[in-house]
Amino acid sequence: MNAKNHWAPKATSPHPTWATAQKSLVGTALGPSRVWFTLGKGIVTEVFYPRIDIPAIRDLGFLIGDGKGFWLELKNFSDWTQSLADPRVPLPQMEHRHDRFTFSFLVVIDPLRDVMLVDYQLDAASELQVYVLCAARLGGDPTANQGYVGSWEGRELLWAEQGPFGLALLCRDPDGKPAFGQRSVGEIGASDLWQDFSRHGRMTWEYQQAGPGEVALGGAIPPQGTLALGLGTSKEAAATNGWASLCQGFPEIAENYRTDWLHWHETHQRPAAFARKFSQPVQDLYQRSKNVLKIHSDKTFPGAIVASLSVPWGESSNSRGGYHLVWSRDLVESAGAALAAGMVQEARQVLCYLISTQQADGHWLQNQWLGGKPFWQGIQLDEAAFPVLLAAMLRAHKALGGIAIEDMVTRALGFILREGPVTGQDRWEEDAGVNTFTLAVAIAALVEGAEILGGKAAECALLVADYWNARLEDWTFVRDTELAQQLGVTGYYLRVAPEEVLIQDGAQDQWVMIKNRAHDPHLPANEQISTDFLQLVRYGLRRADDPRIVDAVKVMDALLKTDTPSGPVWHRYNGDGYGEKRDGSPFDGTGIGRGWPLLVGERGHYALALGEDPRSYLQAMATMTGKGGLLPEQVWDSEPIPKLGLFPGKPSGSAMPLVWAHGEFLKLCHSALAQEPIDRPASTWARYQGQRPKLSYRLWRLRQRPRTLIQGQELKILLTEPFVVHWGINDWQEVQDTPSEDWELGHVASLPTQKLPAGTRISFTLFWQREQRWMGEDFQVEIMEKSNDHD
Repeated sequence: MNAKNHWAPKATSPHPTWATAQKSLVGTALGPSRVWFTLGKGIVTEVFYPRIDIPAIRDLGFLIGDGKGFWLELKNFSDWTQSLADPRVPLPQMEHRHDRFTFSFLVVIDPLRDVMLVDYQLDAASELQVYVLCAARLGGDPTANQGYVGSWEGRELLWAEQGPFGLALLCRDPDGKPAFGQRSVGEIGASDLWQDFSRHGRMTWEYQQAGPGEVALGGAIPPQGTLALGLGTSKEAAATNGWASLCQGFPEIAENYRTDWLHWHETHQRPAAFARKFSQPVQDLYQRSKNVLKIHSDKTFPGAIVASLSVPWGESSNSRGGYHLVWSRDLVESAGAALAAGMVQEARQVLCYLISTQQADGHWLQNQWLGGKPFWQGIQLDEAAFPVLLAAMLRAHKALGGIAIEDMVTRALGFILREGPVTGQDRWEEDAGVNTFTLAVAIAALVEGAEILGGKAAECALLVADYWNARLEDWTFVRDTELAQQLGVTGYYLRVAPEEVLIQDGAQDQWVMIKNRAHDPHLPANEQISTDFLQLVRYGLRRADDPRIVDAVKVMDALLKTDTPSGPVWHRYNGDGYGEKRDGSPFDGTGIGRGWPLLVGERGHYALALGEDPRSYLQAMATMTGKGGLLPEQVWDSEPIPKLGLFPGKPSGSAMPLVWAHGEFLKLCHSALAQEPIDRPASTWARYQGQRPKLSYRLWRLRQRPRTLIQGQELKILLTEPFVVHWGINDWQEVQDTPSEDWELGHVASLPTQKLPAGTRISFTLFWQREQRWMGEDFQVEIMEKSNDHD
């Protein structure tokens, strides 16, 4: 049937998904163009426009057919290679080899226009025909795109539109003439070009209009030519820029693209000792990692870096956000790597972006679209602390310039003091409670922030930082458990302690839910282990050879480490469910957690702190990369499943590249050169030197209510509003009132309890000064002789 001039049939059961998460390359131009591209499975996958968080297409690929029944879609053909003429420039050449043909193409972004160019060539017998197939996803919305066959200024093309976005797909031959042949548009799964070939073995449909829905554009193109994917505020604007790029020609635009990237690398040279220190695979990954950081940065919102230009398990996922969102934790981890690699301006832009997106109460959203709108709704204490560390890092590098940081730091520290030491979610965005990684980051932020603010605010921040640092083992370290006895250690740090650990004994025995599991294993907190405690060493709160740390590492390595052909890799925590299922099928809300190359880098930083050479960890990370050399979020760590492309020590279907992992790799390279963690907060290290502080006071707060006080200690009460402590000893004898003082970040009352003997019972209540009301509840603290008690 010739369907020309007809609407394409609609899909009756649309199930839009994304392209593969296993990217082999990501790229963008360094000019004003606002287009980013990705490659996966040998074709172009998601392209983003006009911001790095807004996909414009799902993929753009090719079909080869002879019109007599033979046809092949290149993304389902595994015999492809990717090469770069210069490893510093993300200008890929892709090549597909088949018994009947060789098909190659290059991809580049026009630095001056919102256009992607694909220069291609088919070497084959004359009966073979090339077809292009592009799945539009303008605005990231698969439900409302419309596709058209049309012409613009006398040139035949395919185009799509959705709301304020337009797309035009044009083709020129080597002589510069419009070169589209037969064309058709359709809805994916019902009337697109792939369905036509699947049913008929050749192109028979010529639908002129499709949608609104998940539409695809397809058409016949000559054996050699250049495609332009133009993007704009209308389909006409996209076509105008698209043909302008084609008119200028691929060679000139590619040379401009290449020159810009080479100039950027010339101004961001790696350290002189690099080549002598590291193997070639590590050097190559270092270069790619710098590119990954640069490419994942937005241009409308300078300083906004998304977590990944991929959607984890994209071919089975309909997630609207994927990982092309901003997390403040990932953002600061990336900015720290950028700063280490000499990308000072990029790190400054990140700080400015973070300051502008801080919430009124001082925290940052769990994650967000680039413009500041929330995606998920959780609150994570470490994400309120990380921006303070970035400000301190830039300050230490004398790179702040005129950036005003005091208001941001004041608000962030206020939030940390009000909410901590408990976090609404750990860094893996799962459970609430007291977590060692979160605590390490929060304590460091308090110390670094104190250095920035000075005055009473600094005293308040350090009061809490020292207290949390001194008490963190009481909350998160367990001893003499059945697991400890099995592994021959004294104890270990928990993955997360329930919030009740601050106020009641036995809370570490409580059940903590493990998410992303089809069936929760119902493990108590004291049987859940993670790698998070390593941050205590990295940030200078504990020494690498602290006996508790050494024991915890033994437990961590016993439960979370997997040896693969690429090297050792670590899981996030025991019982983790975020990963493929046992049979290799994609994560769909439940699964089995796999090894994270990111955690190899963190383990390498711990090895460095022990005085060991971390280069084996760098080598392992370099070996865990995928086809194209990018670092994944996770690697497969079970028996190989070749039909699913899953091999031990190689990328799973999770996000790739993970910018955080590339940042960790960069930092470990620089840490290895410096022989110390490159991102260790300077004031925190100077204050603690890896030692648990000894306190002359105990801190009482509404959220942390110690029931005992060590003889000789002062009792300090910290609250958010002005108050008076009405107190007495031993059943309300010697009653007196002690008003609080304004310490800027909170109000503090210090009770002179140092000389009271053991056994003394202190009773008190609170009077709120602003509201002129009593709290209506009495509290009691008893003075003890020993110092090894628990709150």
